[in-house]
Amino acid sequence: MILARGIGLIGAATLALAAAGTPAGAQDIAANPEPLEAALTTGALLPEEVLRSSALTFPSVLEAFEREAAARADQLAADGAFDLMLKGEYYDRITGFYSGGFGKVEARQPLRPYGAEVFGSYRVSDGTFPTYENYNYTNQLGEAKVGALFSLLRNRDIDSRRFAIEDTRLAASQARFDVMLVRLNVQHEALRAYWRWVAAGEEIRVFEELLEIAEARQIGLAREVREGARARIALTENEQNLLRRRTLLEQARRDFDTAANSLGFYLRTEDGRMIVPTREMLPDLSLMKAVPPAETIAARPVNEVITTRPELQTFRLALERAANRVLLRENDLQPSLNASVELSRDFGRIGPGGPGFDSTDTVVGLTFSVPLQRRAARGALQRAEAELRETELRQRRIADQITTEVANILANLTAAVKLSQLADAEVEQANRMVQAERTRFRLGAGEFFLVNAREETAANAQIGAIRAQLAGRLAEASYNAATMNLRALGLE
Repeated sequence: MILARGIGLIGAATLALAAAGTPAGAQDIAANPEPLEAALTTGALLPEEVLRSSALTFPSVLEAFEREAAARADQLAADGAFDLMLKGEYYDRITGFYSGGFGKVEARQPLRPYGAEVFGSYRVSDGTFPTYENYNYTNQLGEAKVGALFSLLRNRDIDSRRFAIEDTRLAASQARFDVMLVRLNVQHEALRAYWRWVAAGEEIRVFEELLEIAEARQIGLAREVREGARARIALTENEQNLLRRRTLLEQARRDFDTAANSLGFYLRTEDGRMIVPTREMLPDLSLMKAVPPAETIAARPVNEVITTRPELQTFRLALERAANRVLLRENDLQPSLNASVELSRDFGRIGPGGPGFDSTDTVVGLTFSVPLQRRAARGALQRAEAELRETELRQRRIADQITTEVANILANLTAAVKLSQLADAEVEQANRMVQAERTRFRLGAGEFFLVNAREETAANAQIGAIRAQLAGRLAEASYNAATMNLRALGLE
C-alpha cells in the first residue's frame, strides 16, 4: 500500500546508518571491492552509499585536505629556518705586489635554546697580505675555528623563527580540525538531501495513487452516464478532480526532480562526476527502522560532546597562537644582549704571518642595543593583546551558540517524533473515513463530493505523515552532526 510506504518514510534509516562504518579517505576506494559508481547506480540507493560517496569524492572535502597539505608544507618551510648552512669562500690576487689568497669553508647550525647558533670553519692561506689584511694569514696546514652565539635577553626564549615553527604547527592542527568540520557539514547536508529525495519520491506515490483512483472512477462514471444511471454533472465533477490531482502530481514530480538534483550534488563517481538518482533507485522503506526516541539518540551527555567539536578545538589552537604572538611582541620590547665565544687554532709550520698566528685563541664578546622609545614594539604588543582578548570572546560566543543549537535540535527531534506519531494516527483515521464514505456512496446514502473530499483529506494526511517523519530524520541527522556521531555519518 502507498499508505504503508508513506508511514514508513523517514522512519528508518537507523539500521542502515549504523552499518555506515566505511572509513572515509581516498585509500578506501581501492580497498572496497565494489567500485563506487557501480554501488551508486545498481539497486536501491541506501544512505550509507550516499555518505560513502560524499566522504570520498565531494570537492569541499578534497579542498579541505589540500588546505591541510598546504599547512603542512608551511610547517616544513618554517623548520627550514634551522637548517644546517654550508658556506664556501675563495679569495686570491691575480696580479700586484702582494700574492696572498685563501680558501675557507664554514658550517653553521642554528639551535632553538637561547636563540643560539654554533659554527665551525676551516681556512687556509698562501702568499703575503698587506698589513691591513694580515688577519687572513694562517699556518701552512690552515686554521680551524669553532664558536657559538647566544641571546641573553631579546630572542632568548622566542624569536621569529621559533614563533613561525610553533605557529605553523598549530595552523596545521587547525587545518586538520577544519577538515573534520568540512566533512561533518558535507555528510550532514548529504544525508539531509538523501532524505528529502526519499520523501519527495514517497509524495509522488501518494499523488499517483490518488490520480489512479480518480481515473478508474472516471471510467465507471462514464459508463453509468451512458447508461443513464447517473447525471452528467458527476462526470464533470470528477473531471475537475482529475485536473486538480494531475496538477498535484506534476508539482510532486517537479519537487522530486529538484530533490534528485540536490542529492546528485553529493552523489558522485570516483572521478567526481555527479550522479542524479532516479525513482528506480528509491529504497524499500519497509526494511528500515523508525527514528528512535530522542532520549535514545541523546544518550551521550551533550556537554561532553560539545567540548570535542572542531570549532572549539580550532579556537583553543587559535588562543595558543594568539598567546604566542603576545610573547613574541613582549620579546621585541626587551633590549638585545648577545654573547659570543670562539676558539681557533692554526696547524702546521708557521706561515708568512709569523709566530703571532701560531697559537690557540679564545675570544668572547658581548653586544648590546635597545631602542629608547620602543613605540613600534609597544604598538605591536597592544595589538597582539587585543587580538587575544577578541579570540577569547569569540570562543565563548561560539561555545554558547553550539550549546544552544544542540539544545534546539534535540527539542526539534523530540517534537518531530511526537508529531510523526500523531500524523500516523491521523492517517489511520482518515483512511477509515474514506472507507466509510465509499461504502455509503456505493449504498446510495453518500455524496460523490464527500467521497472526493475524504480521499483528498486522506492523501493530505499521508503527505503530512511523510513530512513529519522527514522532519524527524532531518533532526536526527542534524543531531548526529552536532554531536559528532562519526559512525552515523559514515566517517568511521
